[in-house]
Amino acid sequence: MTEKVKVVTLGCEKNLVDSEIMSGLIDQRGYNLVETNEEATIIIVNTCGFIDAAKEESVNTILDMADLKRTGNLKALIVSGCLTQRYKEELMLEMPEIDGIVGTGDFHNINTIVDEALKGKKPVYVGNPIFNYEQALPRKVSTPRYTAYVKIAEGCDNACTFCSIPIMRGKFRSRSVDSILAETRQLAAQGVKEISLIAQDSTNYGTDLYDMFMLPELLNRVSEVEGIEWVRLHYAYPGFFTDELIDTIASNPKICEYIDMPLQHSSDSILKRMRRPGREKDARELIHKIRSRMPGAALRTSLIVGFPGESEEDFEHLVAFVKDMQFDRLGVFTYSMEEDTPASRLPDQVPDEVKEFRAATLMEIQREISNLRGGRRLGENVDVLIERYDGRNDIYIGRSQYDAPEIDGEVFVSGHNVPIGGVVKVRVTHSLEFDLSGEVIA
Repeated sequence: MTEKVKVVTLGCEKNLVDSEIMSGLIDQRGYNLVETNEEATIIIVNTCGFIDAAKEESVNTILDMADLKRTGNLKALIVSGCLTQRYKEELMLEMPEIDGIVGTGDFHNINTIVDEALKGKKPVYVGNPIFNYEQALPRKVSTPRYTAYVKIAEGCDNACTFCSIPIMRGKFRSRSVDSILAETRQLAAQGVKEISLIAQDSTNYGTDLYDMFMLPELLNRVSEVEGIEWVRLHYAYPGFFTDELIDTIASNPKICEYIDMPLQHSSDSILKRMRRPGREKDARELIHKIRSRMPGAALRTSLIVGFPGESEEDFEHLVAFVKDMQFDRLGVFTYSMEEDTPASRLPDQVPDEVKEFRAATLMEIQREISNLRGGRRLGENVDVLIERYDGRNDIYIGRSQYDAPEIDGEVFVSGHNVPIGGVVKVRVTHSLEFDLSGEVIA
């Protein structure tokens, strides 16, 4: 009997790409990829281990899948990803339900691991996370046919005191331009129109391979691939956001004017304790420079509240910063103490209830800001990538270049015979807090 495999992905888009490659390898091996957990004879849980909530979700998912050995068809449960890279011994010791483990640098060996797990060998493939897929690996894209993520680098060298990514993903290492372009061409040939470039630190791209910041050139080269209409950039580290990069995004119509730049905080004392680049003054100057060059750009950032030592004064400073900067998109995280990181050893840890209150306060402020920022689009003609049709309300739903897949707002579009997966011009007629609505321009 041919084995039936289900890959369950948790965490970020970078994990999703790894899962898609594992799925491609499994498909190439001749196993059947299935949609439901219940029909699977093999389940691979690709875990996230970034913060406590993600670890808890990963562990609960593993246990839920393990129940299918009793109630379903499951023969082998394999766990991969960040949690296994960091806690392989603990997982194998405390969760005997697991039949095999693969780390973040070994997922290309997934077929060998599956075969060994089926023979009862309990394989553990967790080495140093140094693998970087330059060679052509098969990939089963799981996102809608018109959009896909392309990983341009792996790992991180920035050593922020709160972050465990270097522990789980290793040092920063870029893929070559040729490798990225080859994958992009392959995706475009499959009908992909939107490419989202991802890395832990995308703005540092190329410094290790080419001894220079290569992101502007990469963006231009990707945009030249036939069939690609939008190129979107994620996770731009502010310390390496150069004038050349700003000019490249502003001057190339295929590159989305969408700046995803995690700043984490505004208080200089907290930024120093976080070991983040620059200070508040630098962030303000960079944002002013971006908006001067691209007045219509959407700025997304993420912030951490409750970092050790964050005083009421530090938080009020952050509130004032958010009000002043008027970010279009904002994500707020409460600080999560990660073992083996420098921040976990800092004094003055902030109580959980204070963290939660501060996060809720910021998000309420951002709700009003988002509504105001969306209102400035009224009357504009914007390109919208149509994603689905809501027959009940006779309306199409899509995203503008200012909205990333899954995490940002949507545009509700009135029109007839609008192509799903196509980009159409829409006149914005209403602002709906986080979303917009409008009508197709004939």
